Amino acid sequence: MRINKFIASSGLCSRRKADELIKEGKVTVNENKVVDLGYDVLKEDKIKVNGIVIKPVEQKVYYMMNKPKGYVTSLNDEKGRKTVIDLLGDIPYRVYPVGRLDYDTEGLLLFTNDGDLSYKLTSASSNINKTYIVKIEGQIKESELAVVRSGVVVDGVKYDKCELEVIEQDDKFTKLKMVIHEGKNRQIRKTFEHIGKVVVFLKRVAIGQLRLGGLSRGKVKKLNEEDLLYLFKKEK
Repeated sequence: MRINKFIASSGLCSRRKADELIKEGKVTVNENKVVDLGYDVLKEDKIKVNGIVIKPVEQKVYYMMNKPKGYVTSLNDEKGRKTVIDLLGDIPYRVYPVGRLDYDTEGLLLFTNDGDLSYKLTSASSNINKTYIVKIEGQIKESELAVVRSGVVVDGVKYDKCELEVIEQDDKFTKLKMVIHEGKNRQIRKTFEHIGKVVVFLKRVAIGQLRLGGLSRGKVKKLNEEDLLYLFKKEK
């Protein structure tokens, strides 16, 4: 088996990311550093990434979490903050978050040990809609909505066009539904900052046709057959 396929089969990352780890000299086979992307490994070989032994997963699994605010989307945090891994409970598999949600953002977050699927769902070419509920301070004008919908440039980063509609509005706050097709770092918050608006609440409620439904904050559930059929359809 090619070494990048072996690494991906462990659930650690995608094959493309595995290639990067190999090039960076972070992979060893039987204590010997391997930099050849075409290297084949045997069943009895001991493969390590960053000094940690990895093995192929026996079963690929897929979960959905309703992430609360106040948690970091990572395996650990150098600042000692709580991570989404702390919420997984007694799931008998080592899984990883698919993409990320900011510390102060809540909502739908996927977890899996399927490295290849994770990469394909988060790559720019996946073109999967992500639906958010956004609450901002004050009111918003139709001209400002038009600016956001058309896509803005912030600090040299171009954000694509999006769908945006007002759900509720009063003198103090405006609640909107926003659908984006990418997921750049702090994209939504930076977009509204660009037009002088402060986001006070942000929640992802759907990824494509996958929806939170009645899943409570901090809770996790296994994806059902319909969800999996959708994910693997998007993978192709």
